[in-house]
Amino acid sequence: MATTSKHGALAGRTQKGRTAERRKQSRGSKASGASGKRTDPLLPFRPGRGGARPGAGRKPKIPGQPGVDHRPRAPFASRFPVHVTLKLRSGLPRLRSKTTHEALRAAFAAGSARNLTGAFRLCHYAILTDHLHLICEAEGRAALSRGLQGLKIRIARALNKLWSLSGSVFADRYDDHILKSPREVRNALCYLFGNGRKHAVQGREFSVSQAIDTFTSAPWFAGFRERVTVHGLEAIVRPVTDARTWLLTEGWLRHGRISVHEVPATA
Repeated sequence: MATTSKHGALAGRTQKGRTAERRKQSRGSKASGASGKRTDPLLPFRPGRGGARPGAGRKPKIPGQPGVDHRPRAPFASRFPVHVTLKLRSGLPRLRSKTTHEALRAAFAAGSARNLTGAFRLCHYAILTDHLHLICEAEGRAALSRGLQGLKIRIARALNKLWSLSGSVFADRYDDHILKSPREVRNALCYLFGNGRKHAVQGREFSVSQAIDTFTSAPWFAGFRERVTVHGLEAIVRPVTDARTWLLTEGWLRHGRISVHEVPATA
């Protein structure tokens, strides 16, 4: 009886070894071709470099309007100002009203006072119907991102409180353009201060009845050809910070001061 059980156990171990070997050979035959080399499985892809697939990619937050590209942003030196655009999500009230402007000015002023180190500076702004244009200075890409993030939070809180709403205010990431020459800086300043007037001329639900657009930082701008006086300005907390870069203080003046009647070439 002992001999029989011994032979039975030996046969069981032999059978298990044969089964494991067959499984190993089966896996090897699936992964290898006739030559014994490993072959990749056949995939239902056409030859070539591929391409865009229907429905692929990040969906726009505003249907039908592409958002800001999510590729890594280009670094820049602290000597370059940056033109930033912030778009609001659809369905919100218009920004060009007296109460909204007051809320935005308070947010701008609080943000300027918060950045005491000067790593991020808001130097100019323009308020349009559903978006903001800013000209900023920063010590680099990281400082610009942190400064704008704090400013966007302040703006969102102020507008939600004013409108009795909650949730997100901005539609997408900010868009930016690095200003690297005196001509680019002058064009950006002209764009900010004259864009509302251009829209008004085109009949796009704008009204700029004064010599300057007061929904911009033009009242605090000293680079106009004409002499501009804004009554009651001393009673308003200055919402912007003095520029420090050469391009935004002196460089752009190489191409002449800006007239209050000047309209930007592009919208």
